[in-house]
Amino acid sequence: MKLCEFDAVSKWYGPVIGLNDVTLDIEPGITGLVGHNGAGKSTLIKLLTGQLRPTLGHVRIRGHRAWSAIAKRHIGYCPDVDAFYEEMSGRAFVRTMARLHGFGARSSRERTEDVLSQVGMTDRADRPLGSYSKGMRQRIKLAQALVHDPDLLVLDEPLNGVDPVGRVELIRLFRELMTRGKAILISSHHLDEMDTLANRILFICRGRILASGSLAEIRAMLDDHPTRLRITTPRARQLATRLLALDSVLAVELNQGDELLLQVRGAKEFFGPLADVITQEGLDIERLQVIDASTEAVFDYLMESVKHPR
Repeated sequence: MKLCEFDAVSKWYGPVIGLNDVTLDIEPGITGLVGHNGAGKSTLIKLLTGQLRPTLGHVRIRGHRAWSAIAKRHIGYCPDVDAFYEEMSGRAFVRTMARLHGFGARSSRERTEDVLSQVGMTDRADRPLGSYSKGMRQRIKLAQALVHDPDLLVLDEPLNGVDPVGRVELIRLFRELMTRGKAILISSHHLDEMDTLANRILFICRGRILASGSLAEIRAMLDDHPTRLRITTPRARQLATRLLALDSVLAVELNQGDELLLQVRGAKEFFGPLADVITQEGLDIERLQVIDASTEAVFDYLMESVKHPR
């Protein structure tokens, strides 16, 4: 049985389409959700967490409709906005959420202390929520999402307002949760973090999923866009002369004496001839880097394809 399944899901707000015929699965691992404001991210998240019902199609968690109580037992949700009882302490808030999930008094205390430790809030949890910084509030929201040990975590901008040290700590926690078999959906505008954090990306625009998969898989599908490379070698001019003769090389720029910036068409077709040139010339290559395979670069390519469809 699949953990999470969208089957031909559409959501309309009167004449406005929030989500348009989306079919996807979310499985264990870290999935990044990327898109501009108004792209449909919030609608997808609200459908997934049972806050909205689809106009068409089905959203199921462990085979159950996402808005059902039994489905919500499998979901931990960390929203992007705060709605706290500001006079409560963080510890009391998380313990209350545990009780609402059906834990008894003793189990609630145990679960609360466990998740507070996981998010690094044990020593600060007795302060009123109203006195918390943005980063501390994010940690408490994450703690309440974890308190019932869900299979699926839905995290909407979980690192927003968290200081650099805290970001490293929470990213480490997300990876640890992944190793435990959890499925984690993270919506974030910090695209650089998706490069190393997510093992799958969902790119969404105008209510449709433009592409999904690993960054390498999605970049490989973008054949219409040249690949940009950086090569560092002490004999950069000699290498540039040879590379300009290759059909797959569109442009070569000499940068800072020993660095070449290239645009190539069909990266797979380029690397074989490149290896031949390096061997024939006996070149010492200090660095070879694909510089447009980041989440941000792939997202920009996809947005360009939407603006200028072929």
